[in-house]
Amino acid sequence: MEEKAILDIRDLHVWFRVYEGVSRVLDGVSLYVRGGEHVGLVGETGCGKTVAMKTAMGILRSPPALFPQGQVLLAGRDVLKAAPIELLRMKGKTISMIFQDPLSALNPVFTVGQQIFDVIRFGHRWIRDDGALTKTKVRGIAMEALTSVQLPDPRRILSLYPLELSGGMRQRVLIAMALVNRPRFLIADEPGSALDVTIQAQILSLLKSLVKEAGIAVLLITHDLGVVRETVERVYIMYAGRVVEEGQTVEIFDDPKHPYTQGLLSSVPRLTGEALAEGIPGTLSDYTEAPSGCRFHPRCPQAMEKCAQQKPPMVKVSTKQHVACYLYHGGGG
Repeated sequence: MEEKAILDIRDLHVWFRVYEGVSRVLDGVSLYVRGGEHVGLVGETGCGKTVAMKTAMGILRSPPALFPQGQVLLAGRDVLKAAPIELLRMKGKTISMIFQDPLSALNPVFTVGQQIFDVIRFGHRWIRDDGALTKTKVRGIAMEALTSVQLPDPRRILSLYPLELSGGMRQRVLIAMALVNRPRFLIADEPGSALDVTIQAQILSLLKSLVKEAGIAVLLITHDLGVVRETVERVYIMYAGRVVEEGQTVEIFDDPKHPYTQGLLSSVPRLTGEALAEGIPGTLSDYTEAPSGCRFHPRCPQAMEKCAQQKPPMVKVSTKQHVACYLYHGGGG
């Protein structure tokens, strides 16, 4: 890493105790995000993307979550070993998160104003710790935050309940709440997935401009490859709790190495009508009975005997591209 990483996840394992046994959701995830860098985390639904980021936020309880191995370093501090009061200070100052569904992320029984006021007071107490804020000051900060996300008539919106807003407006409120305390690092978990494509484009464009202006590092969680191509500089491809490929966005799209990445890209419909999207046969495995070796091997068209026996380590295949696949061991590329 050329610059110091704001987030550095090393060999992270996350398990959950369930009725059937132990669900081994994350199995050795490693990734990093440098200060000011915009990175994507891509994979199909259920691959463990959100679990990884909730761990980074320190909001997964143990139990039911178990952390048998690994580190999650946030600005150099291990989240898994941090005391509760230290985690509180990290949230808002160092890290913030935009959750996937704004309707469930916002409390329906409190007004927008009550919720954003609480976030501002939280930041003032745990980040700056410089005394009480006046109600007038809190309201002014809140209105400024809502204005920054291009919401009309912020005074009126502060008095409304989430159910009185449209989906796009709720998502803008979440963005305002995530950025109001000026964090250094933002996790955006599918920030436009609950919206139609035109509103999604507006939200993503707004988010991109706000974080760029503030110099905030971003990790974008998504399964939308089009969004990734237009938004991030570097991308991690994740499958069944493991990172299978990592590299510059341009390289990943121009020359995908891992069979899973190739399958993802071939699944995207082509507007030219030249060919139908192929898709990937099969489904994600049950984490309580995860396949041995490479977890993708039951669905992989190029699987070898070794793939079912041993987990493939990540290897370098170009200057800025790495892949966990036995097709590239021994100098192949």
